[in-house]
Amino acid sequence: MDATKTTKGAGGRKGGPRKKSVTKSIKAGLQFPVGRIGRYLKKGRYAQRVGSGAPIYLAAVLEYLAAEVLELAGNAARDNKKSRIIPRHVLLAVRNDEELGKLLAGVTIASGGVLPNINPVLLPKKSAVAEEKSPKAKAGKSPKKA
Repeated sequence: MDATKTTKGAGGRKGGPRKKSVTKSIKAGLQFPVGRIGRYLKKGRYAQRVGSGAPIYLAAVLEYLAAEVLELAGNAARDNKKSRIIPRHVLLAVRNDEELGKLLAGVTIASGGVLPNINPVLLPKKSAVAEEKSPKAKAGKSPKKA
């Protein structure tokens, strides 16, 4: 009788090769961890109950924002002829983008520096430059004979 019984694994499964687990992230087609975000939502006690779609949606939004920032920072790094993204490139990417600048307006990026900006009041006036050139040009010409 013992020979006819099939051995059962954990959870009542029949013995044999175990199936590869399919994570929620794979099901949703995301790179960010849906299960971990769901756990954080539950443990953070942001609400009494958390819907099944909430961690998926949040993971998708976070993944999109990360991809957007990294793409712009990569472009900034390439503009500076660098192959590695540093905090300065992230800052330049965020501050030069209108929507990301609004989203991260109150955020300080460590070792990011500041945007290059010179107040127009401090720049030399164009009229003063033009006046300097015009008298020299007039003095160089000889008066026409009538």
